Amino acid sequence: MRRTRCLLPALTALLLLSGCGSEGADGRGGGTGGVGGGGGSGPTPVTEVTRPAVDGVRITSVTVPAPFSTPSGTSGTSGGGLVRAESLPTGAPGDSGVSAAYEVTNSGTRSMTYTVRFDFTTGAGEVMDGRRVTVRSVGAGRTVRGTVRQGALVPGASRVTTVRVGEVTKVPAEEAPAEAGVCPTSGVRITADDGDAAMGLRVVGLVLENCGERDYTLDGYPQVSLLDEDREPVEGVRVLKGSGGIATVAGFDDPPRPVTLKPGQRASAGLMWRNTTGSGTAVDVPYVRVRARSGADPVMVTPHLDLGTTGKLGVGPWRAATR
Repeated sequence: MRRTRCLLPALTALLLLSGCGSEGADGRGGGTGGVGGGGGSGPTPVTEVTRPAVDGVRITSVTVPAPFSTPSGTSGTSGGGLVRAESLPTGAPGDSGVSAAYEVTNSGTRSMTYTVRFDFTTGAGEVMDGRRVTVRSVGAGRTVRGTVRQGALVPGASRVTTVRVGEVTKVPAEEAPAEAGVCPTSGVRITADDGDAAMGLRVVGLVLENCGERDYTLDGYPQVSLLDEDREPVEGVRVLKGSGGIATVAGFDDPPRPVTLKPGQRASAGLMWRNTTGSGTAVDVPYVRVRARSGADPVMVTPHLDLGTTGKLGVGPWRAATR
């Protein structure tokens, strides 16, 4: 495990340093990291964060380069002069230098895979950037540590001073979508895209890739189960084959046909709903368990379906996809 150390600057400039942070631990949580200000041409200030974890994920320290002063002119014989604030140099061109150490702690009884969105914000709380990090297979009772960086600066963006945990989802490790370049034992990889929205209509695409060494045949619709934040079944929502009258969208009401995928080929299907609200209780579905076909290994995706009060979800048939 790497540990960040406090270094005293060699220069006699003003330095305000709250402390030295270490890389986080296993736990899904999200604290908001505030950074103590400071000037100087020495090391980048690191601020320890003591706020509680959010669902097992906790930020333990935040590193934010502080402005420092450099002479821009001289006056008289004293060598004094005007000063101006400049940004500390960073490693890569355009890199903001902002980072946060975090820890993910699994207090449950089974191995889980966590996906965390870290928000990089201004002092006023405005989100300037967001980074998603997946921490895989955190064993029961274990803690995993890591570091997330903001990366390249966005032109014209306000200065980031804090980092916080914006969203945490976690799924059983054995049901987590396989990472890129890794083929699960089933020989197929299932993922969900970011979705599309228009006039209250929402569509999320499911993509299945045959990453194995044999042909893989689909015939019909993906089998989906809707789960709440505790990954328990959601009641009161009808899962319909096709559009179910929700809207007319190309392909959703096509009759299913057999699709045989050779290694490397893909198929796609869709989930469709409206997030309109009326009488009744609005339903949010953070987790969807997907089986490619009857008897297939389940994969749990996290598209977050905001179903409103409509009580319906349409599922389109599998179709061969083009790259």
